[in-house]
Amino acid sequence: MQYMQQGLKDRFYEAVDRDNILSKLIGFLDQEPNQDLAQKGSLYRKLATLDLSEASDRVSLQHVRLLFARHPQLLEGIEAMRSTKADVLGHGLLDLAKFASMGSALTFPIEAMVFLTMVFQGIEKSLCRPLTVRDIKLSIGKVRVYGDDIIVPVDVVSFVIDALEGFGLKVNRHKSFWNGSFRESCGKDYFNGNDVSVVKVRRVFPTSRKDVKEIVSLVSLRNQLYKAGYWRTVKYLDEQIERFIPFPAVLDTSPALGKTSFLGYETQGKMHKHLQSPLVKAVVEVAPLPRNSLDGYGALLKWLLKHGELPLAVDHLERSGRPSKSTLETRWTSPF
Repeated sequence: MQYMQQGLKDRFYEAVDRDNILSKLIGFLDQEPNQDLAQKGSLYRKLATLDLSEASDRVSLQHVRLLFARHPQLLEGIEAMRSTKADVLGHGLLDLAKFASMGSALTFPIEAMVFLTMVFQGIEKSLCRPLTVRDIKLSIGKVRVYGDDIIVPVDVVSFVIDALEGFGLKVNRHKSFWNGSFRESCGKDYFNGNDVSVVKVRRVFPTSRKDVKEIVSLVSLRNQLYKAGYWRTVKYLDEQIERFIPFPAVLDTSPALGKTSFLGYETQGKMHKHLQSPLVKAVVEVAPLPRNSLDGYGALLKWLLKHGELPLAVDHLERSGRPSKSTLETRWTSPF
């Protein structure tokens, strides 16, 4: 079922992306539109951010059947790809009333469609008349759904919450905001238009160059704090990092472990002999994949999960799994 779910999920993504209206109301791969609307909501207070608890677990099969009722062949395929029972320890084999259990590739796209229909039902109720195509077009830039992160206009928020909860969903009011100047969506926090997202220290500081993950984490912490404007803390972290590795200024897209700078990237006078582009001497994290020949269902799944237009590596079935360890190599590399 996983293979079929992945294939249909891709078709959903492509179909939504092709639609000029729906692509502006639902997001599957890019969180930035939701984050941008949350920022505007915090600044102008006209947009609310809603968060749902236990979102996918509360999407019922009956709702999905109604959603796709006019497309019986598609619905038949969707139902053929879902797990109908769950073997729960201590409770035996149980029938599932929810649309999808953990792990279904169709959960994310279909729950977004379900939530969007509920949002527009709430908006329709606020208008006290049937919804029109013009109403939907006017909602672009005011309504957007990414998973269980929902953006709606403040003046309809009570109607939308009633609609969501009327279908058995649970709005997390501790993480939903429509009053004041704070908004949160897709991992970004904003207050009065300013990004106030928390920067987390995820690892202890390194004590030697052998502490690869700790150095990589410290560089990431430094760059996040730089973007947040904590200049004194950044100066201290620069001193700590430079004890272990050369630390030039590079762009975020560079393969090097370097410092983010609003002044751009650093050049050191050396040029690539073929590309005639500048190089900097910096550290690159090298994490070779373990040699582990992949065949059968595992190889098929890897092929089906592959996204994008770039080809797979020639030896992609000869190495698989997570790297057992990584090292730091100093080399001349691109600063961008």
